[in-house]
Amino acid sequence: MNPSKTPAEILTIAGAEVRISSPDKVVFPGPGLTKLDLVRYYLKVADGALRGAAGRPMVLKRFPKGIDSEPFFQKRVPENHPDFIDTATLHYASGTSAEEAVIRDAAGLAWVVNLGCLDLNPHPVRAEDLEHPDELRVDLDPMPGVDCNQIVDVAYVAQEVLDDVGLVGWPKTSGSRGLHILVRIAPTWSYRDVRLAAETLAREVENRAPGLATARWWKEERGESVFVDFNQNAKDRTVASAYSVRPLPDARVSTPLTWDEVRSARPEQFTVLTVPGRFADLGDPHAGIDDAVGSLEGLLALAKELGPAEKPPRAGDGSGRRQSVMPLVEVARTRTKPEALAALDAWKARHADLVPGLHPADVLIDGMRGSSSLWYRVRVNLQHIPETERPPQEELIADYDPWAGKEWPGRPAS
Repeated sequence: MNPSKTPAEILTIAGAEVRISSPDKVVFPGPGLTKLDLVRYYLKVADGALRGAAGRPMVLKRFPKGIDSEPFFQKRVPENHPDFIDTATLHYASGTSAEEAVIRDAAGLAWVVNLGCLDLNPHPVRAEDLEHPDELRVDLDPMPGVDCNQIVDVAYVAQEVLDDVGLVGWPKTSGSRGLHILVRIAPTWSYRDVRLAAETLAREVENRAPGLATARWWKEERGESVFVDFNQNAKDRTVASAYSVRPLPDARVSTPLTWDEVRSARPEQFTVLTVPGRFADLGDPHAGIDDAVGSLEGLLALAKELGPAEKPPRAGDGSGRRQSVMPLVEVARTRTKPEALAALDAWKARHADLVPGLHPADVLIDGMRGSSSLWYRVRVNLQHIPETERPPQEELIADYDPWAGKEWPGRPAS
């Protein structure tokens, strides 16, 4: 989003005035979409977008420098927010708290887009009850090397498990390669119970689809499978809600589907340019989600039947840290993804003889949450390289410290 000299535009939305600064600023160069185009997109799909995001505290994921630069995450609502933006104060396990934005209407959608937000990232709770989620979120996250048919197969297995425990799942594209399944639940259970229910669902999907799906939390242990990401139900996690625009060059949208569409739908079909027409013609496939509130009793009973999940071994140095069972080498820690990819290329050039033996899922590039933005960790799993040929851990090609200059109890200032 490069600086623009165009004057601000004032939109009147259901009686509320929303100021759109630099309305002609180009956000998506490929399709030529401006900030005002994004605002108009959200107004066209407002009923659906608000079904997923309204009334929930929201992390503001802002892209002030455009989609090619890293966003920053703003938990605290700006002090000069308008009257039509509500707030809710969330308390985190770290002991911190944040007064977060709560949108209620289409004017709120326009306001967050004006701040540089592309996707909407609400918590799974309502502002009126911050301790009891009313939504369980199933994130089907494919590892490298996994094709779309495998993702779809796992989605239908997840639907089968949900049916068996009396819950209704509502699928949508993630806006990237994966799928999300949303499940409305009564706001009766704690975050801990909801996460346990989600983990149980993931384990049962893995049990029914071994090799296709995995519930293994540690990335290097998943292989070429679809990870059923249960940890998206942790208290501090958010996911892009329905009709969110994702920061991909084609302005892709996280789009609700019917179960009949899941097999044939492809993420690239759904963009800012195509979804409003679909919405006008078909309506919102998730229109009935709030009438399908279910109970977690079935999943929590299944959790008791399955017993505790397997825990990873711990290091023997007294640190209590997890000990990986895989032969991992760390390559780099970087501030941006392009830097991470460059470091990986440098490692591959250094070890060109090993590259043909690596599988797609052996290369691990993880976006890690820092204090207000992502940073990237690059690792390589050498499990498919003969033990005698594996290189030792080397000095990191890049060693970015996301916590440099940050202070908190127990950490000295750097």
